[in-house]
Amino acid sequence: MQAILYVGHGTRVRQGVEEAIQFIKQIEHEVNVDIQEISFLELVEPDIVQGIKNCVERGATRIAIVPLLLLTAHHAKEDIPAEIEKAHSMYPHVHFTIGRPFGIHDKLVDTIYKRIMEQQKEISQEAEVLLIGRGSSDMAVVHNMSEISELVQRRFNFQSVSSCFLYGAGPSFQDALEMIKKRDAKQLFIVPYLLFSGLLSKGIEKNIKELQVDSSHVILCASLGYDENVRQVLLERVRELLNV
Repeated sequence: MQAILYVGHGTRVRQGVEEAIQFIKQIEHEVNVDIQEISFLELVEPDIVQGIKNCVERGATRIAIVPLLLLTAHHAKEDIPAEIEKAHSMYPHVHFTIGRPFGIHDKLVDTIYKRIMEQQKEISQEAEVLLIGRGSSDMAVVHNMSEISELVQRRFNFQSVSSCFLYGAGPSFQDALEMIKKRDAKQLFIVPYLLFSGLLSKGIEKNIKELQVDSSHVILCASLGYDENVRQVLLERVRELLNV
């Protein structure tokens, strides 16, 4: 019997966990699979192995692992496969398949622009955008964020779109903050390229406030969240994994 195990990232902020759970529950109603379970990579129970156990106890013999991850990095390449390997030794009769993270997708680019437009600011010809990624030691993430920045710039004609990261490889958020201090940007929209309202989002907001910049010039937007575009991308990943 087919099952789906959704794998969220996990956060210490309960609101972020509830956002992920409610989002997945909406998705479950649109997927014609009887066994659907939720798990998390870290900080929140159930973990992946427990999630697999829950599927098997409900009769699963095939489990499609669906990661709720924006980009392909260490979690997708190493952490999730390692947990599946553990589970496979426990349940050798179960067949596992792993889906792709969301990746570079036009719908997510649309959501970036949506977060900017929500600010209800007139966008000047000199408007710039800074995307903030979670970060990874994997350089593929840096290249992907650079490609996303280029897509946003080309499609919406901002003067410049750049990316930085909270940790790991690539330009750091702290370096970006230093640049904001030094230069007098006419209009800068900062968009956290994150799915949930976790501690990272709160830290970004705190650090920007500490800059004491003119909020009419430097505008912090909401993170991507779980909007309709994100919902459609996740459904696309589920359907391609199930070959439907």
